[in-house]
Amino acid sequence: MDKVNQLAEWIRESSRIVFFGGAGTSTESGIPDFRSAAGLYQEIGQRGYSPEEMLSRPFFDREPELFYEFYRSKMLYPDVQPNPVHELLAELEQQGKLQAIITQNIDGLHQKAGSHNVLELHGSVHRNYCMECKRQYTLSDVLAQSGVPRCPVDGGIIRPDVVLYGESLDGEVIDRAVAALMSADLLIIGGTSLTVYPAAGFITYFKGRHTVLMNASSTAHDRHADLLITDPMGQVMKKVQQLLAE
Repeated sequence: MDKVNQLAEWIRESSRIVFFGGAGTSTESGIPDFRSAAGLYQEIGQRGYSPEEMLSRPFFDREPELFYEFYRSKMLYPDVQPNPVHELLAELEQQGKLQAIITQNIDGLHQKAGSHNVLELHGSVHRNYCMECKRQYTLSDVLAQSGVPRCPVDGGIIRPDVVLYGESLDGEVIDRAVAALMSADLLIIGGTSLTVYPAAGFITYFKGRHTVLMNASSTAHDRHADLLITDPMGQVMKKVQQLLAE
């Protein structure tokens, strides 16, 4: 049995699937990933700063203008659409087979495809808030302003509800992610190098039947996977969707 057919069979057999995804989930939608040869982190940062530094909380506090210059040009893709990965996962959730998506992405594409139980470990560009009064703002609100967006009520800086380097993950999201992994019978890991901690360490809580790892390059977790797939995720998921419909 080839790998795509094997994945489709395991999905058919499973009733508590969890998907754990990273940047590679969205590359076929047109959002570059972070750590591949063509990824964001291979670029030289603006004015001598590395991307990691520019996406850190100390840099945001110190240089909000430069932060937003980088953030707007490299992190925001408001017009991109879900690809077959997002679409199949939404379909599986509707069927009651997929119980959670745990994502390191901040692009909101899973929700755009129709998924509801999405645990965003690193937050979302679609949620923003005033650092003074905590009023909530949308991505459209942020894009409507130039430079550093400010709250029209009190003039406070609006910041994205994303986890910057140097900040902690949300405890409630962590607890829900761990609970989902512990009760899952199939874990599909997709589009992540599994090098960002603590997020990458969560998959060790999975004790179910099968682990599928879909990533273009090798990871440290490869030897623990029951099925390794290196083909483009969107193409694979489209084939799986067709097989499940037969």
